[in-house]
This record gives sequence, C-alpha cells and structure tokens, in this order.
Amino acid sequence: MLVVLGVFAATTPALAAEDDPYRISGNVQLDGEPLEGVELTIDGPGGEQTVETDENGQWRVGVPERNAEYTVTLNEETLPEGIAVVDDEDDTPNEKEVTMGAGGRVTVNFFIGEGERNVTGFWDQLVQRLIQGISFGLMLALAAIGLSLVYGTTGISNFAHGEMVTFGAIMGFVLVAPASLAFPWWLGYPIAVILSALLGLVLDMGLWRPLRRRRVGVVQLMIVSIGLSLALRYTYQFFIGGGTLQLPGAAAEKIPLFGAVQMSILDMVSIAISVTMIVAFALWLTRSRLGKATRAISDNPSLASASGIDVDFVVRVVWVVAGALAGLSGILYAFYRPGIRWDMGAQILLLMFAAVVLGGLGTAYGALVGALIVGVLVEVSSLWIPADLKYASALFILILILLLRPQGILGRRERIG
Repeated sequence: MLVVLGVFAATTPALAAEDDPYRISGNVQLDGEPLEGVELTIDGPGGEQTVETDENGQWRVGVPERNAEYTVTLNEETLPEGIAVVDDEDDTPNEKEVTMGAGGRVTVNFFIGEGERNVTGFWDQLVQRLIQGISFGLMLALAAIGLSLVYGTTGISNFAHGEMVTFGAIMGFVLVAPASLAFPWWLGYPIAVILSALLGLVLDMGLWRPLRRRRVGVVQLMIVSIGLSLALRYTYQFFIGGGTLQLPGAAAEKIPLFGAVQMSILDMVSIAISVTMIVAFALWLTRSRLGKATRAISDNPSLASASGIDVDFVVRVVWVVAGALAGLSGILYAFYRPGIRWDMGAQILLLMFAAVVLGGLGTAYGALVGALIVGVLVEVSSLWIPADLKYASALFILILILLLRPQGILGRRERIG
C-alpha cells in the first residue's frame, strides 16, 4: 500500500500547440522514480480521454475549453502489483478536480511513496500533529526572528522577507540538485545560507540604508518592501517557472518512533538544526557586545546612538543575520512542504507576521514563542477543520490574543502606540 505524499494543481502561462488549444499534463512518480504505463482518465468538456505515462512518467492531453472543470483519475489497476494510492485524509486520492485557467496549462502530479493505511486514534493523531507543529514552528521561528530584529532596529515591516526565505531554498536547489551544480549537501547548503546573508547585505547597502539616510517614513518603507516583494517573486517565477522543484532526499522514508509518530531522518535533523541555531542566536544576542548593541537599538535607537553605538553598522549586521536565518528557514521549509515554488515564501509571510505580532513587536524571543504557538495551532487545527483553512486558525488566535493583550505575549505596552 502506498500513500500519496504530494498532489498539487498549478497553472503555468505557456502557449499551446495549435491542435491542443489548452493542455493538462503531469507526472506520476514512485519514491521519486517515474512510473511508465500508468493510465489516467481526464473527463470534462469535450468528453472523456485516456492517456498513459511515458518512460519518464509524464503524460499530457489537449482539452477544448478554458475556465472549465476537469477530473483527472489515476487508474490504480495499472500501477505495479500490490501498489495502491492511499490517503487517510482523502476518500478518493486517485481523483483530482482541476480548473483550466486563462494561461491554458494545468499540471497535475501524483507523487507516491511508501506507507500503510492505518486507522489512527485521535490522541495518537494529536501527538503526531503536536510534533509536526513544533517542527514547523521552529522553522517559522528562524524566519520570524530575523523579521522581528529588522523591525526592532529599523521600524521596517519587511514584506519582502518571504522572498528572502524563497531565495535560500532556490539557492539550495541550484547548488545541490543533480541537474544543476551538484555540490555535496554539506557544502551546498551552507553556501546557500551564506548567499542568503549576502542578499540581506546587498539589500541594506543598495536600498534600505539610502532610504534611511533620506529619512523616508515608515509607511513609505513598507510600500517599498511590498514592491520589492513582488519584483523578487516574479523574478523567481521567470527563472524557475511555475512548477515545484524537489531537493534531493525530500521523499525520505518515515521511521516509526512511538505510537503513531513517524519522522524521517531529515525531519529529526531539521529540528536539531533549528534548535541549535536558535540557541546560538540567543547566546549571540545576550552574551556578545554586538548582540547587546542590537538589543539596545531595538529598545531606544536615539539613546543607543548617543551612547556611542554605531547604529548603521549594527543595522547592517542585523540584515545579514536576518538574511542567513531566512535562507536556512527556506531550505528546511523546502524539505517540510516538500518542494520549492516561486511563491513559497509569500505563502507563509502572514504566519511570520502573526508570530512576530503574537510574541511582541520587535522582540526576538517573542517571535520564537509566537512562531511555536502558530506552528502548533496550524497543525493541530487540521484535526477539526479542512487543511485548506488551517492557516486561518492561527490568524484567528492572533486576533483573540491582541484583543486581550495588544502588545503581544512578551511585548511591552510602550511599543504599541
């Protein structure tokens, strides 16, 4: 029995051949390897069509209409013997509804991996979700801490921070993927983090510092960050397309730990890396002179400057640290999803802001606490509500907390208003 690890539908704005005005295509893979000869049925306007995957596991059909609904069904009888498409959260995992958009292209992929259909009790599911939530929260914390530091030292609500997360994941793919530079992972991923730190440095030197010197207002800076976010996001789409890229080892086998809890080696390494980096950052922030200067600027920039602290230098270091943490978070999140998309950072941007505001604006420790709360809520809430709405639960709790404590959990009242 096999579990569907990922099925997604996405559109890409490409031109179709003249005989195929609009096209539905995709891949069928088993543990990352293509499956040949798998039959799929596409039903919708124009009637029912049947197609088989080629030697690369790929398939495609032309359809006559756009802005129309189509049903893609994978015929399980054509899978290798003893294999079935199974998903406890979906009664018909081999059948997917897609909409042909204005671009004329729809992609439907079936990524199948090893697993078993098990009936899991509520409490076992709750423990599993809690652990997944902590893992997700730690990854979110790496990005949220940098976002909070930037806000605390500069007052900028950086809406382009999600694109800094995406940059780290893309650089990891470019450096490590076999189809690209194929560096060993122990070399490629650290270089990706360094490049992410350099991105933070370049953004500060080329954009934020000149704007600070011109005393541009906070609202204008926020608008600039939104424009930067859009520019970077669609630049990524131009270079990597609208599909999903997979880092090597993203479909690692799950290992039973206790009860219904299963984690892969990558999951456990990801948690260990997140905890190690957060502890190292906490020590840097509390023990080093530069960290203490960062906290002083967050509390009172004018007083810190009058005390002899080089505010510009500290802010530049903050941008470098924020870029590095965002890049590392992007790599870990690419394994967690799994996959890399051009808009993956934008998808969790509101969760990062929720973590920062929930923990307390401008406080790094508050961002950590907020991110853990958001991560756990997002995962646990999917036990009761549809998975598509799980992010909304975290935002609802954010509103509730702010109604009771506007300054956030660890924030100080004078930071608001």
